[in-house]
Amino acid sequence: MADQNNPSDNQKQVSADGRDHSRLISVDHTDPCLDTAQLNQLEQSFRKWTTSSPRADVRFSRHRILITFLLIRYTGAKLNEVLAVDLFKDIDKKNNAVTYGSTGPQPGSKLRTVHLSEALCHEILELTHTPLFRKKKGRMADLDPGFVRRKFYERAAACGFAKELGGPEALRRARAVELMQGNLPLPAVQKILGHTSPGLTSSYVTFSESEIQDIARRFMEKESGRKTSARNAFFCNVTDIVTGDIQTRVDMITMEGHPVVTVITNDSVHRLGLVPGKWIVAEVKAPMVMLQDGADAFNGSVENRFKGTVTRITRGKINTECIVRVSDTTHICAVMSSAGTWLSGVNPGDAVWAVFSCFSVILHMD
Repeated sequence: MADQNNPSDNQKQVSADGRDHSRLISVDHTDPCLDTAQLNQLEQSFRKWTTSSPRADVRFSRHRILITFLLIRYTGAKLNEVLAVDLFKDIDKKNNAVTYGSTGPQPGSKLRTVHLSEALCHEILELTHTPLFRKKKGRMADLDPGFVRRKFYERAAACGFAKELGGPEALRRARAVELMQGNLPLPAVQKILGHTSPGLTSSYVTFSESEIQDIARRFMEKESGRKTSARNAFFCNVTDIVTGDIQTRVDMITMEGHPVVTVITNDSVHRLGLVPGKWIVAEVKAPMVMLQDGADAFNGSVENRFKGTVTRITRGKINTECIVRVSDTTHICAVMSSAGTWLSGVNPGDAVWAVFSCFSVILHMD
């Protein structure tokens, strides 16, 4: 899955929780990055700092820094891309998106549109509805990159992080890891970050450009809304539908070629408009996932089975949470009783099967 035009993409990067992820940007593979909780803490620090000055001109300057941070934090853009944005022209309030590359030192370069959550798009537009923004005509280009970096470093230090982890490049890397930990398909991650040569040699399913854009848009809205408590989400293509008297079996495949099967009511099939070739989000709650020893071939009748490696295990008095890495872009969370004798011997690095029944899979269009 590495960019074949960039040999360094074959390396790995390590997130703050110790998990390896396929390399998306040029950083040393030992570089850490902020996790989601730390990114949220940094965001709150920016917000508090932005409104803490009584002077309108200072608040305006800080609002522009905040917008720069938010665009990098949620779109993974480069600093120079964000500073070239015309907030009045490049923020699409109808489609909730930002377009990079329409202005700047390289006119005529390829445009890149990245979806924003509706809430974030609305917030940015609200911030620009001031006389000072209108005076600047929405341009960000007069912001000094060095000044922006210093403010990013200051906010990171104020949160108790190493200042380098708050830099624009580190935030871009952190966003890439965050998206991949959320099981967003690799083509969508690479499109968001502006990579043009995905090299998806391990993908068995081809998604069109419009489908990848739609997946990214839906992911952004779901991430923003947090409307589901399910820990495991898979973006799938429907491959077959077998209709019975009451229920229907739906066969799907993830972008990396992993089969997923669910059984739902016939009414649900019609309500969701399911047909072969349609993409859908399949979700499974962590308590529905069971683990089995992965040293041998799987022996059982359960329909959904993923072989992977335990990357993190958190043992509690009642329950134990395990994170299983199936591939660079797929991690499965399982929560089981701590009372099991086999589970007490499982450690990070162990091979396991993560399995779940077809009746545990819930389908979502949004």
